[in-house]
Formats: sequence, C-alpha cells, structure tokens
Amino acid sequence: MDFNQPPGGSSMSSAQRDQLMDQVKQQIALANAQELLQKMSEKCFKKCIHKPGTSLDSSEQKCVAMCMDRYMDAWNLVSRAYSNRLQRERHG
Repeated sequence: MDFNQPPGGSSMSSAQRDQLMDQVKQQIALANAQELLQKMSEKCFKKCIHKPGTSLDSSEQKCVAMCMDRYMDAWNLVSRAYSNRLQRERHG
C-alpha cells in the first residue's frame, strides 16, 4: 500500500502530506488529552469522594485538587522521560 497515493490515483503534494500529518498529530494529541482527563477524573474521584452527593465538601475539594496536581506532575515526568529516551535512541 502506497500512502503517497490516495484513492483515485492522483499523488499528494509534499504540502498536502505535511498538512495531513499535522491533522493526524492534532487528533492524537486531543485523544491523549481526553484519555488523561478521563483517567485522572476516575482515579481522583475514587480516591477522594467516599459518599457522592450534590456537592463536594472542602476536604473533598482539597483532595481532588491535590490529586489532580500530583497526577499531572507524574504524567509530565513520565512524558519527559519518554521523550528524552526517544531522542537518545534516535541520536544514539
């Protein structure tokens, strides 16, 4: 299968391929962000909300805020480590 040849037989220009790749990257980034938010919400809800009701009390609010902060810190740390490893493997 030749990805440079779209169905119909006409070839894509370099600019069209770059634009398509940018769109794919944006879609992947959006999917990753949605998954991150979903997982963070699930985990922090489980950890912090023991008796669900119509509102959060102050201790639940603090717990959720701290949980989300820690989750984002951990996610950023892992992302940086993964990115650094990929760069080392490409240049190594």
